[in-house]
Amino acid sequence: MSDINQLIESINHFRDERNWRQYHNPKDLAISLSIEASELLEDFQWKTSDEALQANGDNIQEEIADVLIYALMMCSDLDLDVKEIIEHKLTKNAAKYPADSS
Repeated sequence: MSDINQLIESINHFRDERNWRQYHNPKDLAISLSIEASELLEDFQWKTSDEALQANGDNIQEEIADVLIYALMMCSDLDLDVKEIIEHKLTKNAAKYPADSS
């Protein structure tokens, strides 16, 4: 089993132990992902990147973790292969934004 799949399994185990799956439909997971991404943005508001990292480094890590947790739960619930969808998107982006034109 890949590291990503083990991680998803751990996330789902945590969720299932608390009976939270009932609240985690794709719409609500997408909303939660967006909220967590907004909380990440808040750490950078009105600061340079360096200032934000200095002042909020620990919280930035926690917010990134929250974003990833929700994204991985969505992939699991929608039966999406994380590696496959990322590789597909990278291939699509490579065609759209060729390296020799950048």
